[in-house]
Amino acid sequence: QVHLVESGGGLVQAGGSLRLSCAISGRALTWNAMGWFRQAPGKEREFVASISWSGFNTAYVDSVKGRFTLSRSNDKNTAYLQMNILNPNDTAVYYCAAREQGHSWTSGSPQDYNYWGQGTQVTVSS
Repeated sequence: QVHLVESGGGLVQAGGSLRLSCAISGRALTWNAMGWFRQAPGKEREFVASISWSGFNTAYVDSVKGRFTLSRSNDKNTAYLQMNILNPNDTAVYYCAAREQGHSWTSGSPQDYNYWGQGTQVTVSS
């Protein structure tokens, strides 16, 4: 089995920063893309960012471009979402997701991801 565990969420003031981590454990995954999604109260789950296996290709939703940076360490089986200049609209539960082994390209579609974490709450106060 594959397990994804997010960490790093919390409460931050507008303009502040947080770094989310997503660690993969259990069955090893290789050559797979990873992504982050978020869901605010009363809203549908939204794509935030995705990164290819190599780390050279990333994709972001327009609202976070220039503020969020997704990276990964394949040696540590971990992905990192650095979030800067946070604003209250970023408040949501953030979910890490991983594509199946061999699916190495980025994707903004949740249907393309096979494994999901439990989510971590990010709250940005004004």
